[in-house]
Amino acid sequence: MTFADLAPQLVNGLANASTLFLLASGLSLIFGVTRVVNFAHGSLYMLGTYVGISVAEHVSGPLGFWGGIVVAALAVAVVGVLIETLVLKRIYHAPELFQLLATFAVVLIVKDLALIVWGAEDILGPRAPGLKEAVEIAGSAIPEYDLFLIAMGPVVLGLLHLLLSRTRWGVLVRAATEDREMVGALGVNQAWLFTGVFALGSLLAGLAGALQIPREPASLNLDLIAITDAFVVVVVGGLGSLHGAFVAALVIGIVKAMCVALGTVEVAGFAIDFTRLTLVVEFLLMAGTLAVRPFGLFGRPVATGEPSRSVAAVVAPGKRFHVGFVIGVALLACAPFVVDEYLLVLGIDILVFALFAASLHFLMGPGGMVSFGHAAFFGAGAYVAALLVRQAGWSMLGAIVATPFAAATLGLAVGWFCVRLAGVYLAMLTLAFAQIAWSIAFQWDDVTGGSNGLVGIWPADWASAKREYYWLTLAFCAPAVWALWHVTHAPFGHALRAGRDAPARAEALGIHVRRTRWFAFPIAAAGAGLAGALFVFSKGSLSPEVMAIARSVDGLVMVLLGGVQTLTGPVAGAALFTWLQDETLRHTEYWRLVLGAVILALVLAFPRGVVGSLSALVQRGGAR
Repeated sequence: MTFADLAPQLVNGLANASTLFLLASGLSLIFGVTRVVNFAHGSLYMLGTYVGISVAEHVSGPLGFWGGIVVAALAVAVVGVLIETLVLKRIYHAPELFQLLATFAVVLIVKDLALIVWGAEDILGPRAPGLKEAVEIAGSAIPEYDLFLIAMGPVVLGLLHLLLSRTRWGVLVRAATEDREMVGALGVNQAWLFTGVFALGSLLAGLAGALQIPREPASLNLDLIAITDAFVVVVVGGLGSLHGAFVAALVIGIVKAMCVALGTVEVAGFAIDFTRLTLVVEFLLMAGTLAVRPFGLFGRPVATGEPSRSVAAVVAPGKRFHVGFVIGVALLACAPFVVDEYLLVLGIDILVFALFAASLHFLMGPGGMVSFGHAAFFGAGAYVAALLVRQAGWSMLGAIVATPFAAATLGLAVGWFCVRLAGVYLAMLTLAFAQIAWSIAFQWDDVTGGSNGLVGIWPADWASAKREYYWLTLAFCAPAVWALWHVTHAPFGHALRAGRDAPARAEALGIHVRRTRWFAFPIAAAGAGLAGALFVFSKGSLSPEVMAIARSVDGLVMVLLGGVQTLTGPVAGAALFTWLQDETLRHTEYWRLVLGAVILALVLAFPRGVVGSLSALVQRGGAR
């Protein structure tokens, strides 16, 4: 490979790095001050692209293109202010994870609003007036616009540095990043400060999206792609560090460019296709960085001794709870006699995702560990069960029984790395492992079927009818959920909660906190893997989407919608979310808009989750 071959890819990588930095810097600023993990940041990026293209289409000439970029950035800043004012400002004192749920609802709403306004087809933008030509570097033609983008990154970094270091507002922002409670105690109007930071972060996201107009089409999928990349850059660089985000974006852009430039390389007789690594290389970098620098390249250790607002005590089940559980299972077992086949299919989905959500809750509730990649265990279970039946000739029951052990083994390996971290860093490391697993499933054509997946994974003949398979699913899911609840209130669960609430005190009492947290991973993974195995036989087919980010986010929504403070919360949340998704899909094309609005309304009305808020109301009523 010569420099002439490398130059175009290197320039392209540096241009991508500048866009990544603009996007991630806004997310870093917002998180640093408000402590909100803004899942809607990718939607703001997507809106910037759409608005910029729309202005350029309606206004001809250079004014349309360059003015469109400015208008897009300002318009997205206004949208960000509306999100902060109308949604987040109402729930700043709610558990932090419910703020994540609220921003996820905004993602759904914005996606369907974009679908209504711009349609489902990708929209190509115009080329940049005045920068349409190419210049020759090392014998290769390099687009002028790429060189312009490369210059934009350092320019924006310099302007942000001046804003944060030379202005009073910037000093307050930096102070709030360090200790926002102290800033409030000094009389600073935190509401205006939060709104201003959200506006600036949104403007940067909109600017990043608008600047990409000549390089990629506007698409409804940009939101999830953008937020994933932004999370990686922010975590690798260190939460709240603009310089860290710049360096991380630079490293990721260059490494991805090198992978493309290398192509297929033969090493010791084996052909290695480096271009395939572009799907996952940033997650490999994130996992490697966090293994060496647990708080990112320029991040600082987060305080772990104080209790988190994101997790509350899990209420212990009483005698009435056990009786109610048995009665509930008995009623569910009778359901096939009174409902039609369609509702049985929906019931199977609810049971599967109730187990999936309960297994995630075991990490989030008693363990206090948020996972953004729990779908890796769900998908692993699905693939193991499918491959045991198709490749090894196992029976369906044998595959289902073996799956939790395989998933638990994966959980043991993943957990060993993850428990060394805490908070958002731990969550993002789980995301990295999930994306690595997804990449393997997506590209290993000979085993997993690649992007086409596997088909013909049907239940055994004796369980092929929906009624029989519903009972089989209930027979596995109910005891598994019961076992998770039992472990939660066994000595192991108490040790896990002690390590969550007061790790230093737990260590002083002789509890090995890290080891306890580590063992929680295979337990949760086994539950998720079992759910995945039951899921694949109910659908008859399998694709890498079962372990995609969207599936992990669905699990988070289920847990948070029901309430992380209660045992029944994740089960109720899974049932509510699955039913809402099914109902909206059947009745409207814009199901995300309806589902997002309902979730947002529930978050605002029940800031501790539906079951958690209702339990609190009942307790207050009893106290009176």
